[in-house]
Amino acid sequence: MNSNTVTLREIKSGKKCTVEDLLSKGKARNRLLDLGFVKNSIIEVLQKSPSGDPVAYFVKGCVIALRSEDAENILVKEI
Repeated sequence: MNSNTVTLREIKSGKKCTVEDLLSKGKARNRLLDLGFVKNSIIEVLQKSPSGDPVAYFVKGCVIALRSEDAENILVKEI
């Protein structure tokens, strides 16, 4: 993992990042790819739910809510 690469879970609300890689395997990986979490996609972190989980992300024109355990498997670079 590159020193500029962090998990999506670590990006603060209001920030943007690009997808570098997915750590998930199998069906979980395919689900994330289908939702638009592909290499070089731009993601904007919108807001956390009141309990802190899930978090809303803006990806490829859609708002997607992900649990922190899924966001932990997406490696990104902040822009």
